[in-house]
Amino acid sequence: MKIYTRTGDEGETGLFGGPRVRKDAQRVEAYGAVDELNAVLGTAVAALDDSGLREMLLKVQSTLFDLGGELATPEVRKRAEAGQLAPQVPVQSIEQLEEWIDALEEELEPLTQFILPGGAPAAASLHHARTVCRRAERRAVTLAASEEVSDTALRYLNRLSDFLFVAA
Repeated sequence: MKIYTRTGDEGETGLFGGPRVRKDAQRVEAYGAVDELNAVLGTAVAALDDSGLREMLLKVQSTLFDLGGELATPEVRKRAEAGQLAPQVPVQSIEQLEEWIDALEEELEPLTQFILPGGAPAAASLHHARTVCRRAERRAVTLAASEEVSDTALRYLNRLSDFLFVAA
């Protein structure tokens, strides 16, 4: 199988189970930002010495694949109700992030000032990931103003940026 198809040469791409759209469409911007976030997290994982945090981030990366698939699927709820393939972020993923946040916060001193992004390479990568996550959330919120986006997807991105902040 060849990686190139030439079908996107005119500035369009195909959505999962749906029509072709322009590559700058809101839906494409949203799942593209999630894809970028996943790549930035890969950089953080590569820089980490902490195997526990690495395992958490690997789970996040897996969930981000589901989230990207959900955002790339028009009318995902209808597809799921019809028994068709419809990737969706499970609510348990949000609960897992909250558990991790609570555990990490117990190890941290209370904040008394702003945190400058930087420090160790892994921490800097996590701060970068946090800002990309916020952009992905903004793109998803923009999309949700005109098309279906699950509350779970939006909540996951919001909670993920909190997790990335305490993890950094």
